[in-house]
Amino acid sequence: MSQRREWFSSLSNGAIVILAICLLTLTGCEKKEGVAGGGSGDTGRQFITVGTAPAGGAFAPVGNAISSVVEANKGDLNWVITSQGTKGTQENIRKLESGDIEFGMANAAIAYFANLGEGAWKTPHAVRTVATLAPNVGIFVTTKGSGIEKISDLKGKRVVLGPAGAGFDYFLKPLLEAHGVAYEDLGDVIPGNYLAAAEMLSDGKADAAFMGGAIPIPAVTQLCASQDVVFIELDEDAPEKLKEYPFYFPVPVKAEAYSDLDQDMVGLNVGNMQLITHEKVDEDVVYQLTKLMYENRAKIAEKHPAGKALNPKNATRDTGVPFHPGAIKFYKEIGIWPSAE
Repeated sequence: MSQRREWFSSLSNGAIVILAICLLTLTGCEKKEGVAGGGSGDTGRQFITVGTAPAGGAFAPVGNAISSVVEANKGDLNWVITSQGTKGTQENIRKLESGDIEFGMANAAIAYFANLGEGAWKTPHAVRTVATLAPNVGIFVTTKGSGIEKISDLKGKRVVLGPAGAGFDYFLKPLLEAHGVAYEDLGDVIPGNYLAAAEMLSDGKADAAFMGGAIPIPAVTQLCASQDVVFIELDEDAPEKLKEYPFYFPVPVKAEAYSDLDQDMVGLNVGNMQLITHEKVDEDVVYQLTKLMYENRAKIAEKHPAGKALNPKNATRDTGVPFHPGAIKFYKEIGIWPSAE
């Protein structure tokens, strides 16, 4: 040991640096390859991340299902695919822009405005669609005795409009405006997730609430079990007023969906769930992930019912956010890409 110390002490600083470099080279440290530029090269793996959302909604389990199924069925691809919990659509878009993730779950309405650089988005964010997933059916509910019968009756009322910072205002503002209601007209905009909204309605702390998701929405089902729920229907001309936005479209809601719904009604898709990426992500990476995801869609559907939306009629639905060339290439190969009319 004493001889070894004497040997090291006799080395100059420059010699020590050279020795350190040689040792690092010999150990062959593994390099993490990015995917934006394409190709993992011959030296390492591609690390691919799918941003999801907080627990409690559909984004997290669906994003987890996509990443785990693709990882399990990647074959010879030298990939490591993982999901990452995030704050949801807005954070996923920012992370895609910065290159921190390669794919992300998103609401089509929020992604639409981000792509244009409108609203709170100061500049256009070049997000691209990989697949259009399940519709997000939005409805307003209240309780019997509130006196609220139509959306215009929300003026001056206490209304729960989703979690703070979730970006719901991107699709709710145009929807309310189509019924002659501005945010400023509401008596109080209360933040809260759907389960919290149901509790506030039950406790009389809110007069009405917006709920969204796949039908039946669990929070609405829970509310119907404890309260006399009134479903606030859209004005008949609302879909026509909103047709300039490609992410809205009417969705029928059957009476049997909820115990307190007396007859069929029309809900409004307020922005499909999507898997998105960024224009800078390599075309072959997007092509391969789209292919693996679509070909294994039955396995994704086993993990979450929203996986059923990965079907020939829905996966390529245009919601206003351009598709990535890698996704288009795959959809054209299997013959489901819509032909130009």
